[in-house]
Amino acid sequence: MIDSNLKGRMTLILLAAAMSIPLSLPSSADSYEPEALKSGRVDPSLHLQQGSDQLAAQKINDVIYKATGFGNTFMVVTNEGNVIIDTSLPAMAPKHKQLLTAVSDEAVHSIIITHGHGDHTGGVALWREPKTQVIAQQNMVEFLNYQKRLGKLFMQRNSAQFGFDLVTSPASTTSQSAGVNMLPNTLFDRRLDFTLGGEQFEILHTPAETYDALTVWMPEYKAAFVGDLFYRSFPNIYTLRGTKPRWALDYIESINRVLALQPEILLPSHGEPIMGNDNIRREMIRYRDAIQYVHDQTVLGMNQGRDVFSLMREIKLPAELDVGEAYGWVSWSVRGIYEGYMGWFDGDPVNMYAQSPQSIYADLVQLAGGAEKVVALAEETLHRGDAVKALLLIEAALDAEPNNPAVQAMRLQILTALRKASGNLNESGWLNHGIKHTKRQMAP
Repeated sequence: MIDSNLKGRMTLILLAAAMSIPLSLPSSADSYEPEALKSGRVDPSLHLQQGSDQLAAQKINDVIYKATGFGNTFMVVTNEGNVIIDTSLPAMAPKHKQLLTAVSDEAVHSIIITHGHGDHTGGVALWREPKTQVIAQQNMVEFLNYQKRLGKLFMQRNSAQFGFDLVTSPASTTSQSAGVNMLPNTLFDRRLDFTLGGEQFEILHTPAETYDALTVWMPEYKAAFVGDLFYRSFPNIYTLRGTKPRWALDYIESINRVLALQPEILLPSHGEPIMGNDNIRREMIRYRDAIQYVHDQTVLGMNQGRDVFSLMREIKLPAELDVGEAYGWVSWSVRGIYEGYMGWFDGDPVNMYAQSPQSIYADLVQLAGGAEKVVALAEETLHRGDAVKALLLIEAALDAEPNNPAVQAMRLQILTALRKASGNLNESGWLNHGIKHTKRQMAP
């Protein structure tokens, strides 16, 4: 049980839980199409609205039901009360509760939180009843502390990523439902088992995207509720919004632990279930091996003395392990693994000091003959097909002359070109943010 001395701290900590909405993508091909992002037809903010048109809960089997959202909510029906697994975002939770209680409105015996991100915890207060057991892995206490310490920054980063308004966003409604009613009252370390109404639940610690992550295993149905342990895309081993290191080897160990259970039903908290052990093994083994490959190639390059940017450019998934990069991106994960192991210092003495490369941009632009010369070179570089190098050039010109209309216009052109070519949800969100910021700077 949770120590009473923690309650005062955790009441405030949980206010930050939904500020760390993970930038995650549905694992259903039907609910996400990379071509839509490439053509600019999909705004990342729309992913917060997933499931808003669902009319009835999805029946998985006779006892398991699912409500779809940016984060899914699951309900297990027993004759001694219901078990809720994850609770989605605060804005989506009422819809999920409506759909699931239409199936069964018996008492909520337990709520199990697969980890402390806000699209899993956002409806706890709504579902919780006076006698409800709220279960979490014990590392959630520290994880929520961490989110609270950086809560304002996480909110700003998530707002940029998804383009939502800081006042009216789903995450900003957290304060309305946070507090004592969100507190877990049952914490465990490695494993927790219980039986309810004849249904057996085994809760396992499976760290991956977060270090408090868990899997719920129902052996009678061979059903595994895996939270964010699996997507149909390379995972965010590093997320652009920022986080503590996510350890690739944790993903691999946790996936192996789930595979050893021989599940017949895999229930991720984003996207659709996978049915049948052969299908589950095929998907999860490929996913695991892709993570292992990127980890091992990064470590090999590190031990060969390679710099992180070279490895980011060079490490690619082989065709047989290409799980796609619509959500996570291999190059970001390479850097996350590299700096997770070694930190920020790359061995070059110039980087020991509190002066960034940007501090000499204005000098370089002056040597080049002024911002207009750099704009011309950036335009030529863009037309040669190297938009990233063009963006680097224009950043130098922008530092030298931030109010120069030609510089701002070229930056907008480059960002727009990158956005049109993007097939990654997170990249698209940050490019949209850069475009909006540049347009604001250009406004009279």
